[in-house]
Amino acid sequence: MELIAQSADDMRRHGERIAKHVEAGSLIMLSGPLGAGKTTFVQGLAAGLGVQGRVTSPTFVISHVHRGNPDLVHVDAYRLESLEDVDALDLDTSLEESVTVVEWGRGKTDALSNDRLEIDIVRTTGASEGEEPEDLLDDAPRTLHITGTGPRSQAIVEALGS
Repeated sequence: MELIAQSADDMRRHGERIAKHVEAGSLIMLSGPLGAGKTTFVQGLAAGLGVQGRVTSPTFVISHVHRGNPDLVHVDAYRLESLEDVDALDLDTSLEESVTVVEWGRGKTDALSNDRLEIDIVRTTGASEGEEPEDLLDDAPRTLHITGTGPRSQAIVEALGS
């Protein structure tokens, strides 16, 4: 399914909407270029889950736990280079008790669960066809392509579509 975010507030609202359907044990994989709105989405998700603390980009901490019921584990896998790096985070020990969101996780953390919600965020770059994008447009709309892999995540996608 697809959702459109015209603004940062829309991105947060989509996160809050999805929070109504996730539960402890849910794994969300976020993909998209730098500045696409991944952390903004997670801020909305955190608000919808009622977790404590300010959600910021995990770039410098790699993984951060936000306390709530359930807890939210926010991970940045961008700098992780191997499966050993992922294993060192020990994410599988908290996976069933928390909602885990992994930015840049595709191909690195897929083995954590056969059931995951994959969200690819795409936004306009401002470049014409055949040109290299100079910079991403901050105010460009974003499209969230959402796929459910596994029964729990497929049910979330179906619930979002109704």
